[in-house]
Amino acid sequence: MATETGGQGRETLDFDDPMQRPRFTGLASFFRLPYDEDFETDPPDIGVIGVPYDMGVTNRPGPRHGPREVRNQSSLMRRVNQATGASPFEACRVRDIGDAWVRKPYELEGAHREIQAVFDRVKAAGIVPLTCGGDHSISLPILRALAKDGPVGMIHIDAHCDTGDDYMGSRFHHGAPFKIAVDEGLLDPKRTAQIGIRGSLYDPAMWQFSYDSGMRVMMIEEVEEKGWKTCIEEAKAFVGNGPIYVSFDIDSLDPAIAPGTGTPEAGGLTMREAQGMVRALAGMDIMGADMVEVSPPYDAGGVTALNGATIMFELLCVMAAGRGKG
Repeated sequence: MATETGGQGRETLDFDDPMQRPRFTGLASFFRLPYDEDFETDPPDIGVIGVPYDMGVTNRPGPRHGPREVRNQSSLMRRVNQATGASPFEACRVRDIGDAWVRKPYELEGAHREIQAVFDRVKAAGIVPLTCGGDHSISLPILRALAKDGPVGMIHIDAHCDTGDDYMGSRFHHGAPFKIAVDEGLLDPKRTAQIGIRGSLYDPAMWQFSYDSGMRVMMIEEVEEKGWKTCIEEAKAFVGNGPIYVSFDIDSLDPAIAPGTGTPEAGGLTMREAQGMVRALAGMDIMGADMVEVSPPYDAGGVTALNGATIMFELLCVMAAGRGKG
C-alpha cells in the first residue's frame, strides 16, 4: 500500500485509493468516484448523475456544459465534511452513474421523455439520485420518474419560484417545472417550501401559482430579516416528515460568487448560508436532489462550478445519512 506521511511520520494517504491521489490526476468523475454507466448490474445506494441539457433556458445558454465542469471542480472535494463530521463515501455506496444525455435535444417535450426514461431506470434499480444539471426544466422529468407513486414534498432553494406557465409558446421551460409538477400530481404544494426568491418580474402575478396552491414562499428579504437558520427550520416544519425532493438552483447564490448562470439576480445568498441550510436537512427523507443551472461559459475562474460541486457534496452528506452502512 503506497502511503504519504503526515506530521510525526503518521501515514495519512492511501494512494491505492483513487479518491486520495492528487486531485489534478486521473479522469474527471463526480467526487473522483468510480464511473459506472451500467448501474443496474451492481446498483449503488446513491447515484450521482449529470443531465447535460439546456434547451429549456429563456435567456443565457450553457448549462449543458455544467455536469462536465462540476465533475472537474468536484475533484476538490475530500472524503469528510469537516463541519459536520459526515463521511458519505463510508456511510453508503456512491457511484458516478454517467449522464442522462438526450439523443434528440431540439424537441423539448421529447427530450424530457428521454431524461425521464433514464431516471425510471434509476428508480427501478433502487438508486437515490443526486443530479447535476442542466437547466431547471430537467427537474420535471426527474420528478415524473421518482414521484410517479404519489406526490412528494420539496425544499426548493432558488432566486425564482419556477411556477410560471406558457412562455413564447411552451410551458416546458426552466421557469415552470414546479407548476407542471403540481398539475401532474407529482408535487404536493402544501409540502413545498421555496427559499431565497428575489429579482424583478414581468408581472406582479408572475409567481402567483406558488401562493395560490399553498406553497410556502420565503423571499430573500425574509431570509435576511429572520436569518437562514429560522427560515430553514420553518421550511422543514412546513414540509413535514414524508419523502421530499431537494432542488438547488445555483442562481440562489449572489452573482458575485456565482456569475456562471443563465438568470443571475443581485442580492442573493452567501455560500455559508446555503451550506448551512443544506446541512440542516440531515435526517429528512430525501428521495432525490438536484443542483442546476451552472453555466460554465459565463463563469469566472470556475467559481460557480466549484460552488455547485460544494453544494452537491453537502447534499450528498445529508442524503447518505441513514443509508447503507451508516
